[in-house]
Amino acid sequence: MTEQDEGLRARLVAAGVELVTSRGVEALSLREIARSAGVSHGAPRRYFPTHLSLLSAIAREGFADLARRAAEVGEAHEQDPRARVAELCRVYLDFARTDGGMFELMFRHDLLKSGQLGLRETSLPLFGRFVDAVAQVRPRPGEAPPQVVATALWANLHGVAQLWGWGSLQLATGTDDVEPLLRAVLDAHLGPVAR
Repeated sequence: MTEQDEGLRARLVAAGVELVTSRGVEALSLREIARSAGVSHGAPRRYFPTHLSLLSAIAREGFADLARRAAEVGEAHEQDPRARVAELCRVYLDFARTDGGMFELMFRHDLLKSGQLGLRETSLPLFGRFVDAVAQVRPRPGEAPPQVVATALWANLHGVAQLWGWGSLQLATGTDDVEPLLRAVLDAHLGPVAR
């Protein structure tokens, strides 16, 4: 691929990121992405064989953004592993709240099933950071392995993010404050904070 081709490919992905950020997943038609990138409606097909492959490239940008945000947490909470896990959870919930369209795209079942998303390269390093943080909080032998605890915690957290985004949890709790839920989730998976 030439430098010009790489530039156009990157422009299409950037246009998709801007669209999903500003208008949501529904705006990500090939035609709309091409229009936003300032190219013909057939141009995306030259660089992405399928619509799914273009959507996967856009979603990878979301995973990269989330990974950058999570990387900043490690430095700030080196001395307190539980605080680091809690802050990683807050980063995840904040990403879901502020970048809802991208969050929805990143976890679309058709992208995940297609294998084009490159989960091994995009999300497993991020999940590995989460597992490592959980392992520092729960290093005791004889309990569930850190990967299992981290997976259960992430599944619970993802459910909170989804239900919060839909407005269901606000109705159930009567508040816009997600912190009490986050504390309950952390206590359920990591044990209560030692007093």
